Amino acid sequence: QVQLVESGGGLVQPGGSLRLSCAASGSIFNIYTMGWYRQALGKQRELVATFTGGGSIKYADSVKGRFTISRDNAKNTVYLQMNSLKPEDTAVYYCNAEIRSSYRGNYWGQGTQVTVSS
Repeated sequence: QVQLVESGGGLVQPGGSLRLSCAASGSIFNIYTMGWYRQALGKQRELVATFTGGGSIKYADSVKGRFTISRDNAKNTVYLQMNSLKPEDTAVYYCNAEIRSSYRGNYWGQGTQVTVSS
């Protein structure tokens, strides 16, 4: 069984920074994609940043230049460094990954709340 566990959310003032972490655990043979989505209250879930199957990185236009995704392959962990945070970044942030264990599946973490407010 594969699990994604996020950490690092919280309350931060506008202009501040936060770093999210997502660790994948279980019987993992390969990780094809791994990244972050977010869902604000009353809105649809949207891509924030992800490592694609080809190994490249894709960012939402709204976070380019402010957020940086990185990973530690040895730890099956992906990070999201969020700088210059804005109130509109407030959302629940979800980790998502496409992983092969006993089968190839798409997995979601439980979500971590990020609130940007003064």
